[in-house]
Amino acid sequence: MKSSTEQHHLGPVILSPGVLPQHGWTFLYAAFVSIGLVTFVSIGQAYILNEHLKIPIAEQGTISGNLVFWTEIVTLLFFIPAGVLMDRIGRKPIYIAGMILLAIAYGLYPMAQSVADLTLYRIVYALGIVAVTGGLATVMVDYPAERSRGKLIAITGFLNGLGIVILNQFFGGLPEKLIGRGFSGVEAGIIAHMSIAALALVTAIVLSVGLKGGTPVRKEERPPLKTLLTSGFTHAKNPRILLSYAAAFVARGDQSIIGTFLPLWGTTAGIAMGMNPAEAVKKGMMVFIISQAAALLWAPVIGPLIDRWNRVTALVVCMGLASAGYLSLALIENPHDSFSTLYFVLLGIGQISAFLGSQSLIGQEAPREARGSVIGMFNISGAIGILIITTLGGRMFDQLSPKAPFLVVGAINLLVMLGGIYVRIKAPGTVSVRASASASEK
Repeated sequence: MKSSTEQHHLGPVILSPGVLPQHGWTFLYAAFVSIGLVTFVSIGQAYILNEHLKIPIAEQGTISGNLVFWTEIVTLLFFIPAGVLMDRIGRKPIYIAGMILLAIAYGLYPMAQSVADLTLYRIVYALGIVAVTGGLATVMVDYPAERSRGKLIAITGFLNGLGIVILNQFFGGLPEKLIGRGFSGVEAGIIAHMSIAALALVTAIVLSVGLKGGTPVRKEERPPLKTLLTSGFTHAKNPRILLSYAAAFVARGDQSIIGTFLPLWGTTAGIAMGMNPAEAVKKGMMVFIISQAAALLWAPVIGPLIDRWNRVTALVVCMGLASAGYLSLALIENPHDSFSTLYFVLLGIGQISAFLGSQSLIGQEAPREARGSVIGMFNISGAIGILIITTLGGRMFDQLSPKAPFLVVGAINLLVMLGGIYVRIKAPGTVSVRASASASEK
């Protein structure tokens, strides 16, 4: 009989005791699919606003920002309860429920008759986001041994980006292909959304079969419910956890700004150039995919470096890259100009760096017995960032410039980088993750 402390390998990644390769492979599939499923809403929404609801271009930035606002209100309310549930009943059932909610939301989205309908369906989608992103982030922290954490997070980031590119390219380009085969614009939108809803249901089945059940600690080791509810706040006394919360504020705002406003910028610019909605959405999707392709190619480069560096140092470097990527968009006039590709590549590198740096730091610092709750607070900080950045960003997109939301995010990344330098000097934590790996895993 194998010891419960035996550690298996998933390629170059050493897994935590009790985590089997089959659990790891299931997680890698989930990493590939999850964020692609979550981000498709922006591409699908741009199509629905233009083709189904015929919303004027001048209003779309504000409407998109408002829809994200309501999404983040829901996530603010439910991230901590979802984290507590994951600590009490396990990650698996919550993750599965999230996939089912995404399937329902995508099935409803093309049936919307008004912006009010879209808002209602966006709330269902938001509940799915809470469960899916919370499950993904918590399992990603559970499965690797500490000395392999950066590797698994980098692989996860790579698969996130690959899933975004492949799924959004396929499903985002589906309406144009269907229209070419004789379907109406509205019919094409419905089929595309129903197809991605079906993928979410298939993924729920895969997770139910392959993920590890239970929680990382035994029942008698679980903290009381009251402690779990407040642990996200109490653990913020650790300056590195507090820094990771600040990083989440902007890192998840990064992802939301790119997912919401980059396809919209490409789409509205395409329509302004005389393209029809399906063609413009495809062009807008390509701008988004360029940034995500750069992100997935960069993830394997930065991931091993994060394992070698102090995690606060890594975060400082990652936030510096993110700031440079976002601020570089000030040099773009038309997103469809060929030279703009370089800046979208820098944007993707910055975005994935911010994601990996923040996830690595919270993964190292979050305590095992309250991991779901602390990561829930980490996600709440991200939700607040998305709420503020996208709400203001939507109005800035319409009233100032499509570049304005990106420049604001670049400035915030710069501020977090400066905060990281302060923490690195005052409370650096573990200097060598590899050297302390055995102590961390006891």
